Amino acid sequence: MKVAEVRQKYLKFFEARGHVVIPSVPLVPENDPTTLFVSSGMQPLLPYFMGEPHPKGTRVTNTQLSFRAGDIEEIGDNRHTTTFEMLGNWSFGDYFKDEQIPWVFEFLTKELGIPVERLWMTCFAGEPSLQIPRDDESAEIWKKLGIQESRIHYYDSSKNWWSRSGKPEQMPAGEPGGPSSEIFYDFGTSHDPAFGPECHPNCDCGRFVEIGNCVFMVYQKMGDGSFAKLTKVNVDFGGGLERLTAATENTPD
Repeated sequence: MKVAEVRQKYLKFFEARGHVVIPSVPLVPENDPTTLFVSSGMQPLLPYFMGEPHPKGTRVTNTQLSFRAGDIEEIGDNRHTTTFEMLGNWSFGDYFKDEQIPWVFEFLTKELGIPVERLWMTCFAGEPSLQIPRDDESAEIWKKLGIQESRIHYYDSSKNWWSRSGKPEQMPAGEPGGPSSEIFYDFGTSHDPAFGPECHPNCDCGRFVEIGNCVFMVYQKMGDGSFAKLTKVNVDFGGGLERLTAATENTPD
């Protein structure tokens, strides 16, 4: 498929499921002194995760040009570019895992025609010290959809946690965040043992490429370093447009 086709299919898919298509914002953010560039589709929507009503309702979708300075050293491998386009859909206290995960699965397998056997999933392993449990719920939904248990891996907050600031310990007080369930495409290329004895979804050898990330933003960091649940639970999905397109063509670059 072409990039334009994947983009159009995505927006139409979520528009048909009650989402309002909202415009992207400039790459250089307005009224946000915390960062130089917009790094994800959720960044301009932060107030709505905190409870402020969005003028377009509780379900929105868009495509957002993004730039991540943290990825600069990785530009030049088979999956990082200088800027990229992020496809996103959000629920502000509306639907949750039972709706989001099957929708993403349907979009990937039905709309884009990606073979199920090429998909691997990761889930949050939990943070006992912060009293944040392991996300077995997402794993069970993936299994019901046809993902074999052997293709579901658990990782800690260094991989399966999302906030603007990174891992829980890096988040400032008041910042929202939550566990994520990431979707990886398996290009089936040979494993490079320089990256470890065994290949797995988060291996850096290039066999696996993350094509989507379902973030379940349910926590807010408190002043004492603990985490409390937000009044309304939220969904934040991000999918790399260029990576998704590469997956439709089984092109590992």
